[in-house]
Amino acid sequence: MTDTFVAPIGTCVGHVHLRVADLDRAIAFYRDVLGFTLNVRWENAAFLGAGGYHHHIGLNTWESEGATPPPPGHTGLFHAAFLYPDRKALVAVLKRVGAAGIPFDGAAHHGVSTAVYLRDPDGNGVELYLDMPEEQWPRDAEGGLVVSNQRFSVDDYIAETNVP
Repeated sequence: MTDTFVAPIGTCVGHVHLRVADLDRAIAFYRDVLGFTLNVRWENAAFLGAGGYHHHIGLNTWESEGATPPPPGHTGLFHAAFLYPDRKALVAVLKRVGAAGIPFDGAAHHGVSTAVYLRDPDGNGVELYLDMPEEQWPRDAEGGLVVSNQRFSVDDYIAETNVP
C-alpha cells in the first residue's frame, strides 16, 4: 500500500483473548488476583472486564485445554498490558499479586509509564502499568517521544506508596 492510513483518535485495544489450559485456574487469576469482573461464562470460555465494560479479557480452552505454553523462541503473545488509573490502584493490585505468591518478572519506568511484569498461570506475559500524564512525557528536541527502560524494585515502589 502506498497511501498512509492513521488510526483515528479514540482507537484503542478493546480486549485481549487468550487460549488457556485450565479455564477455572485462569478465571481465578484474572478475577481473584487482578480484580477483573467475570461477566460471561460459557462451558469453554469466559469474558472478564473492569469498570462495567463487557470484556477486556477473553479466555478459552477451545483448542488448548490441558495444553502447555509454547516453548521459548516461538511467535505469539509477548504480554497483555492492563492500564490502571493511578499509582494507588496499581500498588493495590501489585500487593494482591505478591500476596498470591506470584513472582514479578521485572519492573521499569519508561518515562511515559511505570510498568510491572509477571506471568499468568499459563505463562502468558502480563504487564500492569500506569501512564504518566501526557504533559510529562519526555520528548526530544523535535518533539518525538523519548522512551526509557529504568529498572526499579517492585518492593520499594510498593513501600514508597501509602496504600493500605
